[in-house]
Amino acid sequence: MNEKVSQTLKSAETEDWLDYHVVRPFSYLWALLFARLGIHPNTVTILSMIIGAGSCLWFAHGSYYYEGVQGLLFNIVAILLLCLADVLDCTDGQLARMTGKKSRLGRILDGMAGFTWFIPIYLALVYRFYLHHDLEFGWLGLDDTSQNVLIATAVVLVAAVISGFAGISGQQRLADYYIQVHLYFLKGEKGSELDNSRQQQAILNGMTADTPWIERTFQKSYVGYTQKQEAATPQLQRLLDLLHQRYGTADQIPQQVRNQFHDYSLPLIKWNGLLTFNFRSMWLFLFCLLDVPLEFFLFEIIVMGLLTKYINCRHEAFCKKLCNGLNNA
Repeated sequence: MNEKVSQTLKSAETEDWLDYHVVRPFSYLWALLFARLGIHPNTVTILSMIIGAGSCLWFAHGSYYYEGVQGLLFNIVAILLLCLADVLDCTDGQLARMTGKKSRLGRILDGMAGFTWFIPIYLALVYRFYLHHDLEFGWLGLDDTSQNVLIATAVVLVAAVISGFAGISGQQRLADYYIQVHLYFLKGEKGSELDNSRQQQAILNGMTADTPWIERTFQKSYVGYTQKQEAATPQLQRLLDLLHQRYGTADQIPQQVRNQFHDYSLPLIKWNGLLTFNFRSMWLFLFCLLDVPLEFFLFEIIVMGLLTKYINCRHEAFCKKLCNGLNNA
C-alpha cells in the first residue's frame, strides 16, 4: 500500500484484506478530492448515510428469478450503491485524519452509519418477501393464500428485527469496540477513539439549553451505545479499571502488559473483521441475487451470532487471565 494511504489509516492490523488492498486506497482518492473541495468529513458521513439508505429502493425488487433481467439489474444497482456508501464511510475517517478535522460528532455519526443503512434495507427486504415468496412457500409446502402470506411476512419481520438489533447493531457495535480497544493498547489514547459511558454521560450533562437538539439527541444515543459495549464486556472493563488504577493513562501501562494484550488480541482481530461490513454484505448480496433474502436474516442471526459469541467469549477469557496475572504479580 502507498505510504500516503497508510498514514490515513488507524492501523493496518485492524483492516481486513479487502479494505486494506481495495477499499482504503479507493477511499483515499475520494478523500483527496473532498479535501481539495473543502468538504467536511461529517458531510461525507451524512452523504454515505443517504446513499446507503437509498439503496433500499432497489433492494426491494426481486432479482432474476422473480423480475428477470430488470430485477437482476436493480439488485446490482442496490449492491453498487451500498458499496459506494461503504467507501464513503471509510473516506470520512481518512479525510478527518488527513485534514485534522476530527470531531466528537463525527465519531458518533460514523458509529451510526451502518445502522442507518440497514434499517431501511431490512424493511425493504421484508416488503420484497411479501411480494415474492414462491421459492420459500414451495420449499415449505405452503399454499399462496393471503392469510399465509401475512403470517409468513410477520414472521420475516420478526426475523428482520432480531437480525437488525441483535445482529448488525449488536455485532458491529462490539466489533467496533474491540478495534478501538486493540488500538488503545497498540497506540495509546491518542491513537484510538476508545470512549467510555462515564465520559460521554458527563459531556451530555454539560450540554446547555443552547446546545442544538440534534447534537443532544446524538450524544444521548452515543451514551447508550457505549453503555451497551461495556455491558457486553465485563472482564474487559475489569481489566481497564485495574490498569487505570495502577498506571493511570494508557501511555503509562508497561510495554510488557501492552504486548501481552496485543498478542492475545491480534488473532481475534482477524475474526473480528468478519463482523464488519465486507463479510456480512457479501452474504447479503449473494442471498439477494439468488432471490432468497430471508435466508440472510437466518444467516445473520445464527452464523454471525455464533461467531460474535465466540469472539466475545475468547476476548473475555484472556482479559480475565490478564487481570488475574496482574493481581498475582
